[in-house]
Amino acid sequence: MYKDLFKQYLVSEKRFSPHTVEAYLNDIKQYLEFCEKNSVNSLTTNHKIIRTWIVSMLKLEYSTRSVNRKISSIKTYYKFLKRSELIETDPSQKINLVKNDKKLPHFVKAENMDFLLDEVEFPDDYEGLRDKLIINLLYFTGMRRSELINLKISDVDTAGKKVKVLGKRNKERLIPLTKELLYIYNVYIEKRNELFKASEDYVFLTKKGKKLYPKSVYYTVNRYLNLVTKIDKRSPHVLRHSFATHLLNNGADINAVKELLGHANLSATQIYTHNTFEKLKRVYKQAHPRA
Repeated sequence: MYKDLFKQYLVSEKRFSPHTVEAYLNDIKQYLEFCEKNSVNSLTTNHKIIRTWIVSMLKLEYSTRSVNRKISSIKTYYKFLKRSELIETDPSQKINLVKNDKKLPHFVKAENMDFLLDEVEFPDDYEGLRDKLIINLLYFTGMRRSELINLKISDVDTAGKKVKVLGKRNKERLIPLTKELLYIYNVYIEKRNELFKASEDYVFLTKKGKKLYPKSVYYTVNRYLNLVTKIDKRSPHVLRHSFATHLLNNGADINAVKELLGHANLSATQIYTHNTFEKLKRVYKQAHPRA
């Protein structure tokens, strides 16, 4: 109903992308079919039928993200109808978005990381040394992929055993470096400088001497994590999650972890405490006589 007019509204006034327009139209079609199935006039109904529709989707285990997108579609649709004077009252005004499920971050178990760093052999050529440093640097520092790609030789203070990282909103932070990590770094840099001109300041380069690109880092991390874990996600960010989770599991202060990660707010760091709490619950159940 009023599909063509609504589509024109989405394209011309809301300026939505073709993908978003198609998604919104599909959502409205699904909602109108639900109304028809329940013998409800969508133009005169109240908020209760919308809530019933939402509950039906949740029972079918739609993700909260998907449901919230559909709610946004309905709200936009009724707003359009109200503005076009096709309805008197907007039943979607009393509808709120569904609270999103908090997804715990994926992380690699500490023993699996130990095996990767201590037992897995990396090739002894330039790319092997570079990839070994990528894995170690992401896990030892918790830096983001973009921060690693943009890291410059001038950012690494080998004498002071620290690295300067430029994070989001151009906020700088210092992260300490271990002797083990510095050794891997120095071996790589020596090989790098043999092959490429010293004037190129980026730490990580392709085999052609160009600045490393995001997909290359992803494929490198994914390939090596695939050797030691079967978790669904095996991306560079998983090493950042592992860094934070392992620190907290071993008693690190959450405010210190916040600074190391470069989070603006403590709430962003607190998601990792859910993983550590799950570990505590398992220990409690195993050890307490009445658990």
